[in-house]
Amino acid sequence: MIHSASNYDCMKFFKFIVSLAITVGLFYALNTKIDPAPPLGKFLNPTTGFWQQAEPQDMLPGESLDLEGLNEPVDVVYDEHLIPHIYAKNNHDLYYAQGYITATNRLWQMEFQTHAAAGRISEIIGNQAMDFDRTARRKGMVFAAEIAVKEMMKNEIIKEEVEAYADGVNAYINSLTDANLPLEYKLLDYQPEAWTPLKSGLLLKYMANNLNGRERDLQNTNALIIFGREVFDILYPDMEDSADPVVEKPGQWDFEPVVLDSINDNRIAEVINRDLIEGPNPYNGSNNWAVDSSKTASGNAILSNDPHLGLNLPSLWYVAHLNSPDVNVLGGTLPGAPNVVIGYNDSIAWGVTNAKRDLVDWYKIQFKSDDKSEYMLDDEWVKSEMKIEEIKIRGEESFYDTVYYTHFGPVMYDDKFHPDSEKKYYAFRWITHDPSEEMRALYELNRAKNYDDYTEALNYWLAPAQNFAFASVKGDIAMRVQGKFPNKRYEEGKFLLDGTTTQHDWTFIPNEHNVMYRNPERGFVSSANQYPADSTYPYYVYASSYANYRNRRINNVLRETEVVTIQTMMDLQNDYYNLKAAESIPVFLTALDSIEMNATEREAFNQLSGWDYMSNVTSVGASYYEKWWKILYPMIWDEMINGEVAVPYPTTYTTIKLIKGNPDFELFDIDTTAEKEDAEILLIRSFRQMAEEMADLAENNRDELEWSNFKDSYVRHLLRIEPFGRYNLSIGGNGETVNAMKANHGPSWRMIVELDPSGPKAYGIYPGGQSGNPGSRYYDNYIDSWVEGEYMKLQLENSSGEIKKPLVKQTLNPSEK
Repeated sequence: MIHSASNYDCMKFFKFIVSLAITVGLFYALNTKIDPAPPLGKFLNPTTGFWQQAEPQDMLPGESLDLEGLNEPVDVVYDEHLIPHIYAKNNHDLYYAQGYITATNRLWQMEFQTHAAAGRISEIIGNQAMDFDRTARRKGMVFAAEIAVKEMMKNEIIKEEVEAYADGVNAYINSLTDANLPLEYKLLDYQPEAWTPLKSGLLLKYMANNLNGRERDLQNTNALIIFGREVFDILYPDMEDSADPVVEKPGQWDFEPVVLDSINDNRIAEVINRDLIEGPNPYNGSNNWAVDSSKTASGNAILSNDPHLGLNLPSLWYVAHLNSPDVNVLGGTLPGAPNVVIGYNDSIAWGVTNAKRDLVDWYKIQFKSDDKSEYMLDDEWVKSEMKIEEIKIRGEESFYDTVYYTHFGPVMYDDKFHPDSEKKYYAFRWITHDPSEEMRALYELNRAKNYDDYTEALNYWLAPAQNFAFASVKGDIAMRVQGKFPNKRYEEGKFLLDGTTTQHDWTFIPNEHNVMYRNPERGFVSSANQYPADSTYPYYVYASSYANYRNRRINNVLRETEVVTIQTMMDLQNDYYNLKAAESIPVFLTALDSIEMNATEREAFNQLSGWDYMSNVTSVGASYYEKWWKILYPMIWDEMINGEVAVPYPTTYTTIKLIKGNPDFELFDIDTTAEKEDAEILLIRSFRQMAEEMADLAENNRDELEWSNFKDSYVRHLLRIEPFGRYNLSIGGNGETVNAMKANHGPSWRMIVELDPSGPKAYGIYPGGQSGNPGSRYYDNYIDSWVEGEYMKLQLENSSGEIKKPLVKQTLNPSEK
């Protein structure tokens, strides 16, 4: 959808309103007021200020540009969706052009995200971001990115790729003037800096942190001490009994596993400060699946993918088509890094979901003295490495934080970071610190022609661990749970470990022993962040939590559907069936049989008992259920919410299972009441509270009971500047439905590809737009279609002249020196 001229005029007026808002200090960054505010005279200057961001409706890229650093001309065709189709005669020029074109649309976003990864936000907005920056520094984000770049530079092909991309970005940066500087630089009053391969490395680690940075080892340690072994095992099972793993082939693991020697239990039993760093969003996940030719109407394999992440403007994704003599690939790219991350070429398609696994361990370090220059390891004092982190703070003197690196990694928690730590020093072992070759994996995957090529490409993918779904024009489908996985003994690393010994050093599961299969008899593969394999898989598998509902809903639909089409895939990606509700509401309502209800409670009961479990836009039952759950869940686990130390919350699935099968479970009793509560009492109490609160809501505006209004989904600007976001989106779904749309988290990119031998048929959409400029009609023009479950047709043409409905054709020429 493209904004009309009248809408564009509204945008200009809206910009004026925004300028007024700035003058009275209503801009916020990271939920905090920007300080210092931009110089208003400079910001409002009619020739160089923010007015330049109001693009004319017909503004498109110029038809010709001369760029220093290109070897040969590159053709770029922008289609009707502003997707660039980049045609280069060699790979150097291809990635140079990708860097240049991406920067023209997303430069500020690229740089802001890499500043966040590097712990440099305080440079831009002041000391409000200090805790954020210190956490990134102590986590070793730059350390990880530097290691990744060293690995990139060992391979001449990848080295050329990332350097060419950086040169392209810098060509755009060098062309900027005060007038055409992206809006956010003007708003925050700073300038872009030169792009380097390290920034691309930081972007990849930024994503790795979102996907594999979650763990609960320290919380587990607390919980085991507080609740005891028996209760702990009930609350936090390694593998829940919901079944439907990513790969299920009982007894068919055709390899001899690497068995580790037994050792003494070296976990540390100590209660850990409640003030722990919050992990990434637990709902960071995705859906993907592929159906083979036996189940499709066309006889072609079809692949679908929709990664679930926090939703921002500009969008995390930028769609691009890359074409050179050895590659023809289209899909979602990450602004700031070369290649396509999720996409398809002439022969294959692939999609990823987060492969949840325990890839973080914590070790208690014993320092020799308060200066932390030496620590105990294997009965010897060994030197620690001291790294002084200078955190520059806008408008203030720099803050210096000293981080100590050990054999296991950086000491993230100490008395400098947490003054109440009582000299409990914890080092952070993280897979993201290991050398990795994800850039090479993507380079090879973009060029893959068949299953063997896909397998070979994934051999280079080490982190973040992902479930890679695959389909090809030959009709093959496959799933591979790919990453560099520590080979751990039972419960090793599930709790705080002893850092005075190397007995718990990581060794790794051989790559060829990772969970995978090809062309299963059932005719499809799928993953939705669930447990990776059936119980016969011979390695210990653990993560902080696994999905239990989306995966089963997807598999149920695919099993029951005999003839699959592209429309089937679209319908499933937009599916609102709430399996969690279907499995819990009948039991919940049974608990109410013994009570007399007033009119308000009867209304709530009727809404829930008559609900079809579809969390669609207008559903009222979905709102009642969500409100009930949000009251019931903390009421059940009051010990964890009100306790003095941090412990993990049991999963939704385990909670419901206990309500059903163990209603007298000891922790259902609320500590602060004289009554002995059980599941039935808590269900009744939370139901009555829910009914009253929903009645109060309806009294003010009954429309607020409809699910989309109750949930109130939105896509916000990265700086939380409200006028630059989109709010009150009329969309259903929740975190447990296939369309996993929560308030500000959900499907960040939907892609469906049918692998037709005559040419792929592909569709995609994401909640944003190709431009990062809030004054452009291409800034958020995809959102309405995405909300409605609509898609845009993607074009993978081998010739620039074959692109249908082109907006403009641009030629990037080598400049004469």
